[in-house]
Amino acid sequence: MQLFSTFEHSVHIELAVATLEKKGIPKEAIFVVPVDNRLEKRKMFDTLHRSDGTSLIDIGAALGTACAVISASIGFKLSWGPIYWGLIGAAGGFIIGLIIRLVTELIIKKKKRLLKGFHSEIIVIIDCAESDGDMVENILFSHFALGVGKVI
Repeated sequence: MQLFSTFEHSVHIELAVATLEKKGIPKEAIFVVPVDNRLEKRKMFDTLHRSDGTSLIDIGAALGTACAVISASIGFKLSWGPIYWGLIGAAGGFIIGLIIRLVTELIIKKKKRLLKGFHSEIIVIIDCAESDGDMVENILFSHFALGVGKVI
């Protein structure tokens, strides 16, 4: 049986490995792999094959519609007329909404993304007998493993 577990990079991994060795798991049956985290920044714009579920044009569309209605209403009194002023208002509102959304995504939500969640940096693979599986799993969880998976 093999057990796979993930840890944050800390002393708890060393303590877990030492405890497993004391309980009779040989050193050759324990394999520790450091995982390289992504160094490149996340992409802002979605592609056809990848989407993060965040829309950049939702606020722009709403503001564009609102500004188009207001500027078309005012355009009846102005020299270019309601159609031109409605188009100008729609473009201006869309650009303002797009700028608002870009600022919130790039500045405000970037800080939240950096603070949120755990980054799994170490994978520990343990090869043991099925009778030792529960004991090994309990040891890993008691040393703050983020997750444990079994393969029989």
